[in-house]
Amino acid sequence: MDTQTKKGGISVETANIFPVIKRWLYSEKDIFLREIVSNATDAVTKIKRLQSLGKISMPDEKYRVDVVLDTEEKTITVRDNGIGMSEDELTRYNCQIALSGALEFIEKYEGESNSADGIIGHFGLGFYSAFMISDKVEIYSKSYTDAPAVHWICDDNGEYEMSSCDKTEHGTSVVMHVSSEGEEYLNASKLKEMLDKYCSFMPVEIFFKQVNDGAEEKEEKPINETTPLWLKQASECSAEDYNEFYKKVFRDFKDPLFYIHINADYPLNFKGILFFPKIANEYESLEGQVKLYYNQVFVSDNIKEVIPDYMIMLKGVLDCPELPLNVSRSYLQTNTYVSKLSAHIVKKVADKLNSLYNTDRETFEKVWEDIKVFIEYACLRDKKFYDRVKDSLLVKLTDDTHLSINEYLEKAKDTNENTVYYTTDKALQAQYISLFEAQNIQVACFDHQLDTQFISMLEQYLENVNFIRVDADVASALKGDGDITENTAMAEVFKKASKNEKLDVKFEALKTTEIPAILNISEESRRFEDMMRMYGGNGNMGLNGGETLVVNNNSPLISKLSALIENDKDAAEQIASYIYKLSVISQRKLSAQEMQEFLADSFRILEKI
Repeated sequence: MDTQTKKGGISVETANIFPVIKRWLYSEKDIFLREIVSNATDAVTKIKRLQSLGKISMPDEKYRVDVVLDTEEKTITVRDNGIGMSEDELTRYNCQIALSGALEFIEKYEGESNSADGIIGHFGLGFYSAFMISDKVEIYSKSYTDAPAVHWICDDNGEYEMSSCDKTEHGTSVVMHVSSEGEEYLNASKLKEMLDKYCSFMPVEIFFKQVNDGAEEKEEKPINETTPLWLKQASECSAEDYNEFYKKVFRDFKDPLFYIHINADYPLNFKGILFFPKIANEYESLEGQVKLYYNQVFVSDNIKEVIPDYMIMLKGVLDCPELPLNVSRSYLQTNTYVSKLSAHIVKKVADKLNSLYNTDRETFEKVWEDIKVFIEYACLRDKKFYDRVKDSLLVKLTDDTHLSINEYLEKAKDTNENTVYYTTDKALQAQYISLFEAQNIQVACFDHQLDTQFISMLEQYLENVNFIRVDADVASALKGDGDITENTAMAEVFKKASKNEKLDVKFEALKTTEIPAILNISEESRRFEDMMRMYGGNGNMGLNGGETLVVNNNSPLISKLSALIENDKDAAEQIASYIYKLSVISQRKLSAQEMQEFLADSFRILEKI
C-alpha cells in the first residue's frame, strides 16, 4: 500500500473563508447534522442507482447510515456504505470550494453579525457545515471501484492532509471532532431530537448509536421511516394510517378532521398531505404548521409563503424537489413556482370540501362547525376560493341540522323568498326564533364575530338575497289578521317607559297572541353595532338608535293596557315599563339600573295579586 502523505491547503480565493463558514454558513447550527447525513444517504442512493442500472452487482447488501456519538473521544461520526470516493474524487469534492462569487460573498456577509438566511442558499457548501461545531474533521472513504481507500483530515484553518488507509468496505465515514464551542452536541438526547427533526423520512435507514467503554452499542431499530406516507398512493393508505402519521409528526393526541393527499405531477411536481386539525376551542393557537421537505430531507416548518395566510389552520407536509434544499425567504417571496404551488394547494382544499359535500355529506356536516370560520375567512380573502366552494357552503339551523345556502333559499320560496333569517344567539333570541319557527320559517345560526362580514359578502355575490336577523324585522309571514290602528297615547307611554324619545313605536296584528310587544333593531343599525364592537367601540349602539318597538294589537294584554291608559295612567306606565323591559331582555342584557327598575316593577305587580 502506498503510504505517501500529501499535504496542501483548501483551494479558495481568500484565506478568510473558513472563519466565515463557521460563523455564517447557516442561521441554525443544528443543520450540520442534516447536511452530513444527507450526503451519506445520497452516497447510498447513488450506489443503489448503479445497481439498478446493472453497473454493479451487490444483491445481499443492506444499505444504511450510522450516526455514532463518542462522548469520551468527543466525536460524532456519520458512516455509510454507499458509493464511496477515490482520492481524485475526494480532492475534487472536498479540497476545492468552487465559489465563483467568493469575494462578493465576503463583502456581503462578513460584516453581518447574524445573517437571517445563511449563505447555504447561495453556494454548495453542505459538507463544510461540519466545521461549525468541529475543530477537525476526518474522512475515511473507499470507492465501490478498485481504487484504494483514502483518509482525509482537515482542521478549521483549512489545512488538510490526505493519505491512503486500510478501509476495506465501500462507503464513507465522516468523523467530526467537536470543538469546545460545540460541546452541547455531545449529548445523545439532543442528537436524537435533531435526527428526529431533520432525518425522520430520509430514504435510507438511519441508526443512532453511542460508544460505551470503547464499543458501539447495538442499535434496536432505525430512527426514520424510509417510505413516508406522502410517497404512497392515496388508495394505499387507510384513515388509520393518516391519523397515526398526523399524530406522530405533529405530536397531537387528537385525530385530524380530514386530510388532503396531494400528488402533483408536471409542471409543479410535488407531493404532500395536508390536515385540518381539530381545534379544541377558539382560544387555542390557530397557527398552522406545514413542514417543507426536499426529496424527504427536512427543510423547514415555518415556510408561510407556501400556504396562503387565510389557511393558517392547515398542518401538513410538502415534499418539493423543485425548491432548493436551503431555500431562503426572499427566494420564496419572489419565486413563481411557489406562487403556483400555493394556488394549487388552495384548489386542492376547495376540491376536498366539494368532494366531502357531494360524496360524504354526513362527515362534512360533522366537521362543518370546526372548519366554518376558516372557510368563511378564506372566502372573504379570496374570491376565486369562494367561487370554487360556494355551492358547498353550509348553514347550521337552530335545530342543529345543516343546509347549504342554496338549499335554504329553495325551501324558503313559499314563506321568505330570497331572505335568510338568522340568529346570533339562540338563547337570547329564543322568543323571536319561536315566532319564525311557528310559521315554518327556518332560522340559520350565525354566531361568530366574523359572520357579519361573511353575510355582507354573500349579499354582494348572491343576487337579490338578503340576510336579516330575527330581531330586525317582522316578516310578513308573522303578521295575521286584526286591527293595526296606530295608538298615539300608547306610543307615548312606551316612549316614556323606554326613556328614549327617539323610540319608533309601530302597531301590528301578529299571528301569535301571547307576545304583547317585540323590540326590533334594523339590520343596518345592528351590523354597524357589530362592526363597532369588533373594532373596540360601543357594543350597545343599536339600542340608542334604529330601534322599533312592535306592539301586537292581537295581544289581550295590549287591550288591557289600552283601557288602563284611559282609566289609570300610573298603572299603565308601570305595565308599559314592564312590557318594554321584557322586550329588551330578548335583545341584550339589562344594565344595572334597568335591572333594578325591572325588579322593582316585578315586585309591585306581584303585590297586586
